[in-house]
Amino acid sequence: MAGATRPSTVRERVSDADVSAGRLLLVAAGVLFWGWLLVSWVNRWLGGVVSPVGEPLVASGLVEGALASLPVLAAYAGDAAFVVELMPDLAQGMWLTVVITGVSLVVGFLLAVPLAVARVYGRFSAWFSLAYTELLRGTPLLAQLFVLYYGLNLGRYVPGALSGVFPRDVVWVAILGFTLNGAAYQAEYIRGAVESVDEGQITAGRAIGLSKIEAIYHVVLPQALRYAIPSWTNEFVYLIKYSSLAAFITVPELYYRADQIASETFRYTLIFVVTGAMYLALVITASKLMERVDDRVAIPGLGADRER
Repeated sequence: MAGATRPSTVRERVSDADVSAGRLLLVAAGVLFWGWLLVSWVNRWLGGVVSPVGEPLVASGLVEGALASLPVLAAYAGDAAFVVELMPDLAQGMWLTVVITGVSLVVGFLLAVPLAVARVYGRFSAWFSLAYTELLRGTPLLAQLFVLYYGLNLGRYVPGALSGVFPRDVVWVAILGFTLNGAAYQAEYIRGAVESVDEGQITAGRAIGLSKIEAIYHVVLPQALRYAIPSWTNEFVYLIKYSSLAAFITVPELYYRADQIASETFRYTLIFVVTGAMYLALVITASKLMERVDDRVAIPGLGADRER
């Protein structure tokens, strides 16, 4: 009996070792990526304490020389040096991508919650919520950005207190566009989660003296928002990728800078492979972050945790 179970035990140990090694490699890559980004940003904000502003943290000549000495990687030494040279510009664009995504997601969420509640429990407000979500989800995001920037010319009406915060005031227009669009999608995700909460929860809340609004706030939403986390993660991922559309209204984020560099150097394949890898790193980070959030807020016996 013991001999029969031993092979499976060995396979399980090997499998666990592979998972641990893969997780360790992923963590190491994440630490290296975000460490480089943070050091690049801080170096720029402090005026070049590590390396001159606009220059790579590690000299491209050192990288090229190190790789040239390795027979297997010598053929890629020139490409690696070129990538190192363009990293400061891409890091600067990455900063705007992160800011646009983060601000739009958070503010969009604050708009989405009342929209979702109004859609489920409101009367006249339900029609407003429906019209808003259908309009914003039913039209292209790029067209919405064009209307805000070129049609309404909102870049000229940025408040003085906000002007100059970013390299171009058009960044605020992009944040507004992504916020309004993201709020519509998030509202639908949250609406589905709210509707999945048993209606008896409202009755139970009213029975202990809560008003309908209080029962929604204290009883329904804490459960519904937990159900909505997987869908909300999708919106997070989509927004990271959709942020590249800001380049079409001249926002100097990651895609915009990559496209400029590619137009000047004609090395489109290499530049967009590197840019795609940076977007992938952002997406993986967002997914892992939301997995941690989901685990932290999970309640035993509630929702997906009930099946564990």
